[in-house]
Amino acid sequence: MTTAQLLHTVREITQSNIDFMIKYGRKMTDSQLSWVPNPGVWSVAQILAHVNEYGKYYHPTFLKKIENTRFTSTKEAFISSPLGRSAWKSMKLGRLNNIKRKFRAQKGNNPTYDTSLVTGNEVETFIQQQEDFLSIIDKAATVNLRRVKIPISISKIVRLRLGDALLFVTYHNQRHVQQLTNLKDSRNFPSK
Repeated sequence: MTTAQLLHTVREITQSNIDFMIKYGRKMTDSQLSWVPNPGVWSVAQILAHVNEYGKYYHPTFLKKIENTRFTSTKEAFISSPLGRSAWKSMKLGRLNNIKRKFRAQKGNNPTYDTSLVTGNEVETFIQQQEDFLSIIDKAATVNLRRVKIPISISKIVRLRLGDALLFVTYHNQRHVQQLTNLKDSRNFPSK
């Protein structure tokens, strides 16, 4: 894929996430945000808290690496590493917007284990983080997406190419917005 295609994809999905939360998330009541259909399933607020926690790690990491890189010449083509492709493909939704594989969140990013992650301001934090991510994507267009490396959240030793990391975070966010959509469209979702 080209660098332009990659950046267009992550921009488009991120803007779609923002639009969804402005249209639906801001209108949700506290009972809708905290509704859980079954034990072990996250509420809307918990899903957003989880995504926001990942943003707290990845966004500053992206900015630091982009701003401090010596690889400022962009390349037309982007080639994923095998590890990077595997990482973002595991997050990507299926053809029918279905979540193909389930993963366990780390305890530090899991609102079931760390209830302090849910602060009551999840929707606005999510929207702000996604808007910040759009700005990060614009900055990423000025560097070599293949040469800049991003340490992943679970291991600072394992690093992904910036392009792969952008796709990974984008598909992770999209996956959880789809999870929110599934909750919102659930038969028993509270009307108010």
